[in-house]
Amino acid sequence: MAFNSKKQLSQFLAEDIGKGDITSKLLPKKKISVKIISRENAIIAGASYAKEIFKLKGCNARILRKDGSKIKPNQTIMIITGDAGNILTCERTALNLLTRMSGIATQTNELVKKIPKKTKLYATRKTAPGLRYFDKEAVEMGGGKKHRLRLDEMVMIKDNHIAAGDSLLFLIKKAKKKYKKFEVEVENTSDAVLAAKEGATIIMLDNFTPAQIKKTILVLKNKKIRNKVMLEASGGINSKNISKYGQTEVDIISVGSITNSVKGIDMSLEV
Repeated sequence: MAFNSKKQLSQFLAEDIGKGDITSKLLPKKKISVKIISRENAIIAGASYAKEIFKLKGCNARILRKDGSKIKPNQTIMIITGDAGNILTCERTALNLLTRMSGIATQTNELVKKIPKKTKLYATRKTAPGLRYFDKEAVEMGGGKKHRLRLDEMVMIKDNHIAAGDSLLFLIKKAKKKYKKFEVEVENTSDAVLAAKEGATIIMLDNFTPAQIKKTILVLKNKKIRNKVMLEASGGINSKNISKYGQTEVDIISVGSITNSVKGIDMSLEV
């Protein structure tokens, strides 16, 4: 199912408007020009979607700072012209999405700079319902990777699947019969070895310390199966410890906080 961003943006705006913006209807019919300004250093994300929100109400928006670009305090991101009431009707919806996405992109970029280039930072499915597409777009604009957008994109066997199923080996063998690529979450070195031997594409080392990861990688190397899999570190990783995880030679580091604990960038719309 293809994602229709314009339809989703229209729904966001409709949710805020309800039966009508009764305050903006008090304004005289006149054309105004406004600008959106950043109040702090940030990576811009969502400018293209904010522009689309204003277009839904017949306003023209000109982007001055493109998605993925760096911005300093008091710099103008975009200029919008149109009917005063229509612009102010769109204001909060556009700013909510723009500030959230820019917060995700900025936080992602800060983490990306702390790890080696060969190690990729991945988002998780810890996103706000209805916002996953935009959250993950923001991660990519900040230099990260999306991972799975939906459950139908790739098999990922996690701890609760194993607890509800017969065994890790049973689920791996079932997955292998239908899919060429699948990921397995493990909680110890022996399960990592089992998953690697049985043909898992990616092995998620869940809540491993950097020392435990290094030990597991050494075991996989000694068994000559390290190069057969991609290794992902996940669980409890943040800006304070991500550098240590980056030094372990994992291929992927996934961080849920970049989408589920995001701090929006301070921005304002000024007439």
